[in-house]
Amino acid sequence: MLADNYILIGFMGSGKSSVGKKLAEKLGYDFKDTDEMIVESEGVEIDEIFLKYGEELFRNLESTLLLSIVGTLKTTVLSTGGGMPLRGQNVNLLRLMGRVIYLQASMETIIDRLSGDNTRPLLKGENPRDKVEKLLAERTPIYKRSADTIIDTDGKTIDDIVREILGGYNLR
Repeated sequence: MLADNYILIGFMGSGKSSVGKKLAEKLGYDFKDTDEMIVESEGVEIDEIFLKYGEELFRNLESTLLLSIVGTLKTTVLSTGGGMPLRGQNVNLLRLMGRVIYLQASMETIIDRLSGDNTRPLLKGENPRDKVEKLLAERTPIYKRSADTIIDTDGKTIDDIVREILGGYNLR
C-alpha cells in the first residue's frame, strides 16, 4: 500500500533530497525539503543561521516548521534536515505526517558524497571525517528508532533506492 506522505530522514549526504525528488516524480507527489523551507521563510542560508545564531536556534526553527505543516501535507515526499529526528517531539510529528524512511549510508559513502561541499555547517573546521564519525555514532540509533523503514543506500543508484522504497509498486 502506498503512503499518503513519505518522510525521508538520515545523515547529511545520505541522499534524502536526490531520492526524495525522484520518488516524488515517480509517484506524482509534491516534493518539499525542510531546509529549503526554512531558508525561504527566514531569508537566510542554513550555514548563516548556524554561524550567527547557533545550532539550537536552527533546531527550534525545524520544530516550529513541523508544527506549522503537520496535518497540511497531502501526497508529499518530505526531505528533512539531518538533525530533525534529534528531538523526540519532531519524530512524533514526522510519524503523524507519513511513512518515515531512514536512508542509511556508511561513513565512507557519506565522506565521499560530501567531499568538496563547504555548505555543511556541522562539518566546518578541523577534521570533518572525525566529526562525521562522531555525529553518525550519536545519530544512527536515533534514526533507526525513528524510522518505519530502513533503506541502506550504499552502492545503490537513486532509482534502486526509489524502487526499494516502493517495494515493488510499478509506477509509470
